[in-house]
Amino acid sequence: MEARRATMDTSLLRTDPLILAITAEVRAFMRHYDASHAFDHVERVLGLALAILAAEPPRRPALDARVVALAALLHDVGDRKYLAAGQDGAAVAHGLLRAYSADEALAARVQAICSGVSYTSEMEDPERTRVLMERYPELAVVQDADRIDAIGAVGIGRLFTYGGAKTDRSMASSMEHMDEKLLRLVGMMKTAKGREMAKERTRRMEEFKRYWKEEMSFAELAMADGPGPDHMAAHS
Repeated sequence: MEARRATMDTSLLRTDPLILAITAEVRAFMRHYDASHAFDHVERVLGLALAILAAEPPRRPALDARVVALAALLHDVGDRKYLAAGQDGAAVAHGLLRAYSADEALAARVQAICSGVSYTSEMEDPERTRVLMERYPELAVVQDADRIDAIGAVGIGRLFTYGGAKTDRSMASSMEHMDEKLLRLVGMMKTAKGREMAKERTRRMEEFKRYWKEEMSFAELAMADGPGPDHMAAHS
């Protein structure tokens, strides 16, 4: 069973004018995203980020809950998979924050964190991600939250949804993606709470894989017992 949620303060989400405005903007901005990256993904990442934040040990300087919330809300608005032609993904979050009178330091901090969340960006330049995380420790919280939502039962649903919506890959190819990326995410978590949650969700995916192999084996059985391609060609 997934670890019990840590006690967390969600009052910011209901009372902070900037967070309320950005929540509405992100909901509208992402209306054209497919279901694998729709606004409910952002809501889950936000909840996960706050749970991880609540479990983090005290540190100096303290992690900024407002920065975590804003970065969680905005982490996908610059996703190049969904941007219109000519849109600059590296500046979308910054622009939205400045449009609602966020000061430059806050907007720059949140934009920098958003730029470091992506799995691809870390794989392409792990040193950049490490440096960003040292400068903006809230990145570890938001990055873990985003990756946790990519695994477990929800992650499996998102995997197949994205495969059907944005690519022509087969179900088998989606399962290969699970092996190539999703099952490795547990080893990339940066926080103790993130690792704890990721281990349980990874276990759930491994269990799903066992059922998948069992049920897909009937196709192999049919091919083994059925007529071969030469037989089919001879009778076509």
